[in-house]
Amino acid sequence: MQQPLYVALSAQVALEKRMVTLADNVANANTTGFRATEVKFHEVLANTGQANVAYVNEGEDYLSTRAGGMRNTGNQFDFAIEGDAWFQVQTPNGNMLTRDGRFSMTPNGELVNIDGYPVLDVAGAPIQLNPVAETLKAGKDGGLVQNGIRVGQIGLFTADLTQGYHRLGSLGIVPVAGIEPLVDEPNVGMMQGFLEESNVNAISEMSTLIMISRAFENASILIRDTEESLKEAIRTLGNGR
Repeated sequence: MQQPLYVALSAQVALEKRMVTLADNVANANTTGFRATEVKFHEVLANTGQANVAYVNEGEDYLSTRAGGMRNTGNQFDFAIEGDAWFQVQTPNGNMLTRDGRFSMTPNGELVNIDGYPVLDVAGAPIQLNPVAETLKAGKDGGLVQNGIRVGQIGLFTADLTQGYHRLGSLGIVPVAGIEPLVDEPNVGMMQGFLEESNVNAISEMSTLIMISRAFENASILIRDTEESLKEAIRTLGNGR
């Protein structure tokens, strides 16, 4: 009897989650290397009983795989990844994957990210550079050369994000599944002197956010009207006794 109410409530749960992800995407439209969060929904409890009724679940998050635009900075410590791979950074809360290649060298020669966390090599160890060398050159495979000598290699990594993940701030993610080094992948490489911009299309996300907000309001109206109809039915039945 209250099927419209339940359908509207399930829609509001799903719409609220989508609004949260859209708002987070818009907030990070200018965050270097940020990958937008998308949500997929599934139909549940369809064709139950004699009525053709379908509900929607609250949705599952997944990361957009669209590449962001490349911005030329000319900075020898800025790096961007071409293809489906990630840098790995060691943080106090564990290792995280990131597409943010804003790195720098500490006075003792350690390569760190913008938060001062060590950038890891292909073996998962911090990268040690020559602190007195004037220049740093990097190859497509992440290999690092100073004064004509190969001194290390920035690791490129992959993980099965379909198994789940959580964000560590706006700069990176921690996958549920294990992180694996990416070796000899011809479609993946690193660019020195470039940064990858956020893959969020702010205008499109804002337009979608407005549409979702209106749909949420419509669901609220449906819930209100259903409740009023139910109250009226109860009053009518009560007066008929």
